[in-house]
Amino acid sequence: MRRLNRATARAKSIDRRGFMVAAAAAGLATGVAVIRAARAAPLALPPLPYPDGALAPVVSANTIGFHYGRHHKGYLDNLNAMVAGTPHADAPLERIVLDSAGKADAVALFNNAAQVWNHTFYWNSMRPSGGGRPPASLARRIEADFGSFENFRKEMTATAIGQFASGWGWLVEDAGRLRCVRTSNAETPITRGQRPLLTIGVWEHAYYLDYQNRRADYVNAVFDKLLNWEFAEANLARR
Repeated sequence: MRRLNRATARAKSIDRRGFMVAAAAAGLATGVAVIRAARAAPLALPPLPYPDGALAPVVSANTIGFHYGRHHKGYLDNLNAMVAGTPHADAPLERIVLDSAGKADAVALFNNAAQVWNHTFYWNSMRPSGGGRPPASLARRIEADFGSFENFRKEMTATAIGQFASGWGWLVEDAGRLRCVRTSNAETPITRGQRPLLTIGVWEHAYYLDYQNRRADYVNAVFDKLLNWEFAEANLARR
């Protein structure tokens, strides 16, 4: 035991490569595990940008508890288990999504990685006391590409409501123009070369506890009362 303690103490004073050599020489399997954890820490669940109850009554704390605490976390836990010990172990989330997209042998990896990405983007697409009209610079782009804010609102809500089964409604920039698009299940605009600005999630777990089958009521309420226009504007400005 004293030999193990001396080896561990000596390892702390040398660089990572030296530590690996020392650990291997001493047969310290636990030392190798420590290195792997330090080099490739699991992806962490991003904190919500507001308290659980901050979006009520549009989205209740109960819904967020299940949606964020179980579904979002479940995708993340699955993803961390899948990438452990692989070349993706220390890759950024977006890189994992792009690398696995469209590959028959990486469907589960893509689904979990993309759902972590989509959900994180979704939480940031809403804020307490949101909705209303976008800032002037974004409003001008919307009016130029949709004809009016009212036209955009109709198209955006119809896109989300009309998504068959589970998926997402998105406002994106695509080839220099703003568009409303929908994706199914875990699909995401970033694999299409589109820049997401906002999303409204229409998986049933996003609204069923609060609205049952009234998806349209949920989508319209999110649009009118929760959409985070500042987040959309920042995404549009990002280069």
